[in-house]
Amino acid sequence: MSRDDSLHRFSAYQKACELFDLVVADLTPLIRNPLCSRLISQQMVSADSISANIEEGYGRKSRKDYSHFLIISRGSATETRGRYEQRLRHWLPDETIKARVALCEEIIAILSASIRTLRTTN
Repeated sequence: MSRDDSLHRFSAYQKACELFDLVVADLTPLIRNPLCSRLISQQMVSADSISANIEEGYGRKSRKDYSHFLIISRGSATETRGRYEQRLRHWLPDETIKARVALCEEIIAILSASIRTLRTTN
């Protein structure tokens, strides 16, 4: 098993990639709305940052570094969740908001458990 295969099997990474695809699908119809341009840009960046930081941390040589990047990833997931809950709710259906928030919370929970494991495992 290569490290890359292991990365792609990490459920937080899989869900983060899925979330990014959903963010693109959710926000593409809003692109022409001038009120949404900054929100769209920020949401795309924060959603991308979740998987990007998992990737970067995964490539590090130490548990401490990996844990650090998972913490950053968790922060991006929290940011993405907050934008759905508090700001994008004005333009997206409630069902979409609930589903995306739930997915963000799953990612946050997996990352939190992984961070705890990395910090307590020798």
